[in-house]
Amino acid sequence: MHTTTLHTVTGPLSHEAVRGPALAHEHLVLDLDLKGDGGAVLDAQRHGPAVTAELAALRKEFGLSLVIELTCRGMGRDPSALAAIARDSGVAVVAATGWYYEPFHTPELADASVGRLTDALVREIESGLDGTGIRPGVLGEVGSHGDRPSEPETRSLRAAARAAGATGLSVATHAQLGRGGLAQLELLTAEGLPPHRVSIGHQDLLDDPAVHKELAASGAYVAFDTVGKESYQSDDTRLRLLLALIEAGHADRALLSCDISRHGYLETEGGQGYGHLFRSFLPRLRAAGADEDLIDLMTRRNPLRFLTGASVEEI
Repeated sequence: MHTTTLHTVTGPLSHEAVRGPALAHEHLVLDLDLKGDGGAVLDAQRHGPAVTAELAALRKEFGLSLVIELTCRGMGRDPSALAAIARDSGVAVVAATGWYYEPFHTPELADASVGRLTDALVREIESGLDGTGIRPGVLGEVGSHGDRPSEPETRSLRAAARAAGATGLSVATHAQLGRGGLAQLELLTAEGLPPHRVSIGHQDLLDDPAVHKELAASGAYVAFDTVGKESYQSDDTRLRLLLALIEAGHADRALLSCDISRHGYLETEGGQGYGHLFRSFLPRLRAAGADEDLIDLMTRRNPLRFLTGASVEEI
């Protein structure tokens, strides 16, 4: 099952209308503040104007056309705020549903069966998020930590796979520090979800080209989605790992993004911002030999194919 229509926070959008690059894994509004220091927050009121301004500037300078926004249940999701940011910036935004990894699980995960969790996700996909009528266009970032998902994370992943199969959406994962991606893929595909409807997250934090090649060879997307987060991994290492994936013949499986998840990452606060991919990393990729068709593949066609389930020939 695939479609050529994206469900964005401002309504349906044909993939053909997305002429410029996409950011495959971002957060525009979120609250992951477990420590109480307010750092892991992007507040709609306080930070929304800066987020909107950054996206509008990237649309003007680089043609940014789409953001896949993977803030889900338990992460401070705010679909109405996303719709306002999309309208004001002129950049289409796809919102998400699902459950993040275990420290952020909401109470309903404590004892719910996979079937009950699946039903909850399908309801949101079909009727909208949090009573807004705004429909999600992706499941994500469905999380796990460690080499194998915990028991509640396993139920969450299985429910996401079933909901994806029932509704025609794709699943983007959170693999904590890049670990456990193969186990995530095994769980998702065991529920009947085709690998090309899966993006395994944060693989640029895992310095293991063999794992990346195995994921890509299976047909899954490999997300290099924390570009610029130098405290986790250097962009030198990210570039080396991405070039290895490209040289292995898997450029059509790579997704790129910055995963802005703290207000300190915003340009107004001295951070790298959503534009780091375009202003810093892609120029280095070009200098390493990537041509514009390859850049377009990884920043536009791949995200669209991931979201829609389309083949290389179709987009």
